[in-house]
Amino acid sequence: MGIGGIGIWQLLIILAIVIMLFGTKRLRNLGGDVGSAIKGFRNSMQGDEENPEDKTEDEAEKTDNSSK
Repeated sequence: MGIGGIGIWQLLIILAIVIMLFGTKRLRNLGGDVGSAIKGFRNSMQGDEENPEDKTEDEAEKTDNSSK
């Protein structure tokens, strides 16, 4: 048995119907959009934690460059 009582053949039939309805190009674009949205979300979540460190490093570089 597959996921939630659905077998592999039922999943393949559903996949074939989805491909026929939307086409491979639209599904590829949708997958890319979802991937970039997830990547942006992860970057924003990590950006909150990394920004204070980045600011201190940037400030240190600016003071080093100005003293030369």
